[in-house]
Amino acid sequence: MSVKIYKPTTPGQRNMTGPLFDEITKGKPEKSLLVSKTRRGGRNVYGRITVRHQGGGNRQKIRIVDFRRDKIGVPAKVAAIEYDPNRSARLALLSYADGEKRYIIAPQGLKVGDEVMAGATAEIRPGNCLPISSIPVGTLVHNVELSEGFGGQLVRSAGAAAQLLAKEGEYAQVRMPSGEVRLIRQKCTACIGQVGNLEHSQIKLGKAGHKRHLGIRPSVRGTAMTPRDHPHGGGEGRSPVGMAGPKSPWGKPTLGYKTRKNKRTQKYIVRSRQAAKR
Repeated sequence: MSVKIYKPTTPGQRNMTGPLFDEITKGKPEKSLLVSKTRRGGRNVYGRITVRHQGGGNRQKIRIVDFRRDKIGVPAKVAAIEYDPNRSARLALLSYADGEKRYIIAPQGLKVGDEVMAGATAEIRPGNCLPISSIPVGTLVHNVELSEGFGGQLVRSAGAAAQLLAKEGEYAQVRMPSGEVRLIRQKCTACIGQVGNLEHSQIKLGKAGHKRHLGIRPSVRGTAMTPRDHPHGGGEGRSPVGMAGPKSPWGKPTLGYKTRKNKRTQKYIVRSRQAAKR
């Protein structure tokens, strides 16, 4: 994928970039794999806003993506590379030998006509899915399972890749895109390769309206609010936060405050992402 740079014909298009979609081979999605998307605008069943900054945007439909890759030993051909509005990565439409069609996350280098397969006997090439025990050390992987049979939960966004560092006993050490090194059971599966659409991080939206098209509403700074609306609010003119550390609208510490409380899985983290950045 390459990036399109817009000419500054309007103030909103100055410094604006966008995808060329040159890797997309099919315009309309597969109807059998579409589900309608219920839009709630950040509101719960009582109509109260429980998640701020959500609402509006273009109408979207959900594509059913196969994260489990449970058709073991059945070869499939890549029929198309498609756009998905619900994620930064592209989707590959697979047509299996038995006639079934499924979507998977398209890795870098996967093209229309390529053959992919899932199973321990599959080759080590982009798009194939294998148990971690069958993947050589040093391989880049994506769509990594945390619990066997649950489907891939990690490393699914555009340009992401994890690296298999070591195997010992029933666990393998995998380095995440954040730098964290984590223990994952070797029976869990992972897909070979790096997720495609690498230039996604270079795209600049250019104008506020583009953000609204994505369904994201404006966010107001706490210092611009009144004291009854935010702990940072009030004061004459542009005032500082006025407290030892910044707080959320609900009075909880934020911006660097550690919120991790899952001690049950702490033993699976060999090296934290904070330690990796030092």
